Amino acid sequence: MVNLEERKVIRNSQHGFTKGKSCLTNLIAFYDKITGSVDEGKAVDVLFLDFSKGFDTVSHSILASKLKKYGLDECTIRWIESWLDFRTQWVVINGSMSSWQPVSNGVPQGLVLGTVLFNIFINNLEDGVDCTLSKFAEDTKLGGEVDTLEGKDRIQRP
Repeated sequence: MVNLEERKVIRNSQHGFTKGKSCLTNLIAFYDKITGSVDEGKAVDVLFLDFSKGFDTVSHSILASKLKKYGLDECTIRWIESWLDFRTQWVVINGSMSSWQPVSNGVPQGLVLGTVLFNIFINNLEDGVDCTLSKFAEDTKLGGEVDTLEGKDRIQRP
């Protein structure tokens, strides 16, 4: 199996569930970059993003294609797909239990494999973005210099 850590598959912008990184390293790295721009007299815009139910919305098919792109072998990808597919869940509200329902998207939270898969899923979030981006799991900070009208447009460009 491909060692994702050795191949540096997860980008430096990801601090959540990543060896040697933490919420603190996330904050310091972003703070240093942004305050550096401010110290140079540049205006900065910062956006804070929190992907609502981020772990629950992971598309299994998109994730599988990303795993293939990063060099995982077909057998491992099929094992992960099997682990993710055909899961079911139920909820209890005020003592009443729902029926079992299939889970067609998402990765389990609280498990190492679930967090690794989520990091892989959002790994390319900064592709095409000309700003400072810092991720901690599903929480993302995006900052950019806006000392010109072009800079203001750039940070807001989809």
